[in-house]
Amino acid sequence: MSQVPVSTLTRPRPVHRPAELLAAYLTGSFYFSSPYGTLLADGVRTRVHGSPRRRAAAAARALDEAAAGGVPDPVVVGALGFRPDAEASLLVPAVVRRAAAPSAAAAHPPGGQAPTGWTVRLQPEPDGYVGAVGRALDLIGQGALRKVVLARCLKLTAADPVAVTSLLAGLVRANPAAYAFAADVTAPGDRAPRTLVGASPELLVARNGVTVTANPLAGSAPRAGEASVDRARVAALRDSAKDLGEHAHTAGHVADVLGRFCTDLDVPERPEVIGTPTMWHLSTRISGRLRDPADPDCSALGLAEALHPTPAVGGVPADRALTAIAALEPQDRGYYAGMVGWTDRHGDGEWALSIRSAEVCDRTVRLFAGAGIVADSDPRAELAETAAKFRTLLGALGFEDPV
Repeated sequence: MSQVPVSTLTRPRPVHRPAELLAAYLTGSFYFSSPYGTLLADGVRTRVHGSPRRRAAAAARALDEAAAGGVPDPVVVGALGFRPDAEASLLVPAVVRRAAAPSAAAAHPPGGQAPTGWTVRLQPEPDGYVGAVGRALDLIGQGALRKVVLARCLKLTAADPVAVTSLLAGLVRANPAAYAFAADVTAPGDRAPRTLVGASPELLVARNGVTVTANPLAGSAPRAGEASVDRARVAALRDSAKDLGEHAHTAGHVADVLGRFCTDLDVPERPEVIGTPTMWHLSTRISGRLRDPADPDCSALGLAEALHPTPAVGGVPADRALTAIAALEPQDRGYYAGMVGWTDRHGDGEWALSIRSAEVCDRTVRLFAGAGIVADSDPRAELAETAAKFRTLLGALGFEDPV
């Protein structure tokens, strides 16, 4: 019931230890670790621009130009926002270092002094979120939607600047099987660097040669930390018609999209349950072989653009769900529930959903957590699910209890 890697991506041989790269991370760098390995990128050789849904083509051109300029094994790294037309931060870095995957036993750099004097602002307040879930259920009852993911936001402000390096180290230490990341997403007008940092449980898509893998998650239950209670929650999750139906929306979408690019698609009949330190999730691991691996649309980034947003972070039907999210959520998601990762010149790479994440800028931390709303949803239970999902970031920041 824990996350276990089943393959290793083909990539240049790691020459560093994971702890070395984590210790070398500085605000403004790009860091990405997964069950397959760790990548740390520094500097900017080329910024990658492109229209929505066509960023993979722009990335392919930038990688070809970098290779022609003598860059060995260039990669594009960065993050894309939630909405298809949202902001993006993609670049070819000047320097890339790689290491094996982190492990729970790896030595990590000591954390810095924790920020003090926190103030917390909930957007919306709990009752407001419950009301938004009720309105979403009305839309579902009217037939306008089958599923929509609604998120709420915590805006935390500290008396002192927040140390992204310590926050990232804490997330990697606590979530060694996650897709941990830190990406610079500084926007015009920011007076300090803005960093997207998190530890996502969900692989959107990875490509290794002609092999493509996706691991959609949908249908969740909080982890209790007591063995007997957790066994009961796992059993209930496996048999929950509500959660199995919610999961089917997401797994079906991923299979349908990958089926346009792949042959020999392997889709398990039933999901399994995987665990993170804070949650249990229904999980389906989908794999296939690419028909045309030379097509830029079949690069890891191209496939990620085609898949996003999945029903795990958006809803069904997708367009109506995006409209409902914009109407029911008081805060724009920004990079939350977008994607973060890397792609190389051969099209290989990994892209994870940027959930269990926060945007950090100077003294402020803005984090989100969402829950999938379907016909059988209980608004108070969905509120509790978001509280449990906040624990990943709040724990790394030193908060003992969810908000």
